[in-house]
Order: sequence, then structure tokens, then C-alpha cells
Amino acid sequence: MTEAASEMDLDTLARVVTYQFGPDGAALFDDPDLEITRSTSGRPRQIIAPDGRLVTYSTTGRFTLGLAGGRRLHESLPHPDYRIVVGDESEPFVRDGKNVFAKFVREVDPNVRPGDEVLVTHHRGDLLAVGRAELPAGDMLDFETGMAVAVRDGAED
Repeated sequence: MTEAASEMDLDTLARVVTYQFGPDGAALFDDPDLEITRSTSGRPRQIIAPDGRLVTYSTTGRFTLGLAGGRRLHESLPHPDYRIVVGDESEPFVRDGKNVFAKFVREVDPNVRPGDEVLVTHHRGDLLAVGRAELPAGDMLDFETGMAVAVRDGAED
């Protein structure tokens, strides 16, 4: 079931965005044409904009990012918030939706914790993918092995 987002829905969901991504995360819902899909129980499930799926509201009470949502956060959040930065050697793989491994991480927001939704960017600043951090920030920079980010959606050219 899909319906236009009501003012009450957006106020409630905006509180979750602010908790999860800070006050600049409110840019996720800065669109009058948002639609919300609902579960069979009526609970909000996905928030969709004309440019694609922004987020899915999980049963844990947090959002999982879609690529359209990642683009909006990439524009609104200051660098390095929620970002994992990789170089040229990883770019084509990450764009294709492959996971990010610690040995290829060049820079990371020092506040990233395992389970956080993150933006994977190229060192030039381009958004490559969105996903879930698997390691704390310090370990991403220190480790030579291991998955740093489980990529959900790659930003294919």
C-alpha cells in the first residue's frame, strides 16, 4: 500500500532522521512529493521520492539508506560526516555494489560505529554507494583485512 506522506508521518520520521543523522539529515524529507509504503499492520516501511527510494524504516526503529537518500545526505551533511572514503582502486567495484574492505579505506568519519548507515565516497568527493559499517572507524583505518562496509546500493554510472 502506497500513499502520500502525511504531516504527522513526516514529523515522526523526521525525529528518527535527526537522531540517526543529526539535524542536517532533515534534508532527506525536504520534498513535497514523498510517498510512504506501509506494512500490513500500517507501519511506515519505505519512503520514496520521485528520484527513488530514500530510506526503509526497519523494525529496529532506524533507517536503512537507499541510493536516492544517500545522494540527499551527501549534499546536506558536512564532510566527513557518515562518510567512508576510498581511492581509485576500489571505485569501479564499489560503484558496482561490491563491499568495501578495510585495506582500501583512505579516510573515515571518526564517529562511525558498526551498524551505522554510511556513504561511501571517492577521494574526489563523488558518492559511490550506501551501506552499513561493519567496523568502528579506527579499525577501518588500522586493519589490512576484513570488510569495512557492507554495500547495499552502488551508484553505477
